[in-house]
Amino acid sequence: MTALDKLIGLVARLRSPQGCPWDRKQTRVSLIRFLREETRELEAALRRGRSHDIEDELGDVLLQILLQAQIASERGLFDIQDVARSQYRKLVRRHPHVFGRRRLKTAGAVLAAWSEIKRRERGQRQRELGRKRLR
Repeated sequence: MTALDKLIGLVARLRSPQGCPWDRKQTRVSLIRFLREETRELEAALRRGRSHDIEDELGDVLLQILLQAQIASERGLFDIQDVARSQYRKLVRRHPHVFGRRRLKTAGAVLAAWSEIKRRERGQRQRELGRKRLR
């Protein structure tokens, strides 16, 4: 079992009926302020450049992500594995210059391609939502 697997299990336990009353009480919305706070603290650590502080703050942001995914899992929406799978697919789609035949040589060209792919994905999502509403 990896350290990440252990952490995922620990978060699930904290949210369980036998877990922590504070953690069980949290909602998607109540955790937003902590996500913002932890993100600001990570930014400060990155600017300071001290590895130990960065590691610690990355862990705090990861906890917020795992809590959100656990809450979604409890509602039957998705879990952290779904989040990872979705992000994996998105990164592959948005890097055709790495995983496909397209060749881009500069960071600027990559950024332009990324923006275009993202624009097309949004359009596709809008069309799918429109079809769902018509049903």
